[in-house]
Amino acid sequence: MKKWISAFRLKTLPLAFASILMGAAISYDQEYFNWKILLLALVTATFLQILSNLANDYGDALSGVDDENRLGPTRAIQSGEVSIKEMRMAVILFSLLSLLSGIALLIVSFSSFSGLFMLFLLVGLLAIAAAIKYTVGKNAYGYSGLGDISVFIFFGIVGVMGSSYLFSHTVQFVNILPAISIGFFAVGVLNLNNLRDIDNDARHGKNTLVVQFGKSWGKNYHYLLITLGWVIFICFLTYTSSALINYLPFVLFPVFIANLIAVKKHNDPKELIDKLKQLALGTFGFAMLYFTSAVLS
Repeated sequence: MKKWISAFRLKTLPLAFASILMGAAISYDQEYFNWKILLLALVTATFLQILSNLANDYGDALSGVDDENRLGPTRAIQSGEVSIKEMRMAVILFSLLSLLSGIALLIVSFSSFSGLFMLFLLVGLLAIAAAIKYTVGKNAYGYSGLGDISVFIFFGIVGVMGSSYLFSHTVQFVNILPAISIGFFAVGVLNLNNLRDIDNDARHGKNTLVVQFGKSWGKNYHYLLITLGWVIFICFLTYTSSALINYLPFVLFPVFIANLIAVKKHNDPKELIDKLKQLALGTFGFAMLYFTSAVLS
């Protein structure tokens, strides 16, 4: 099992959980909550994130991006521990697990096969397709610089607003603000990944935004994402709450500042490996602290 646990890249799960926790937090604030929905949403997010990681391993191996020059963690196919056929079967398996878990989540949330049930099922199918098509196939959108918008949509808008709706069955448009914040932070994680891999991606025709516009642009883009994420969250708090405890996520503000400083100063792409983890865990902590504040307030 060790090779598969490594291939699952479980360290990426906190970023996926951040969306669910933020959606749960804003629902809790509005007195809508269900622990069964939270648990099933986290399970579904786990399966989708693992699916994305496996599909990424599979797609980059087929395209040749994962070679000896790659700076990130060694991939399963790249290391020779998992064959392409085995990885393809794993992608199919986790696609099915994501679908079944998602259907269970929708049954608990909606209780019947309504139009909203079918709409969310469609969104779930799109999420599965997005996880696979990021690097798999001739028209993999991750190779055309579209990964950022996909991450923003699925980790931000869909992840936060969608999970919130599963609790409350209502839409409050002010909730799009924390969804945008989480989306920007998630794109920041992807951007650090792309900054780290810029040279290797360029050699293999993986035209991320950083490859297209350059390293200096990528740094400025990172500053913008993190800064706007915090500014928008402050706007959300200013509009919705006067309770001091809801400002609990600011405990982690220095972590985000340290991340920006490190990105600005770095010259060696290897230095970004730890900063990527720092931002992913910081985003998870940000969402977890806000969820905690919602429960305590």
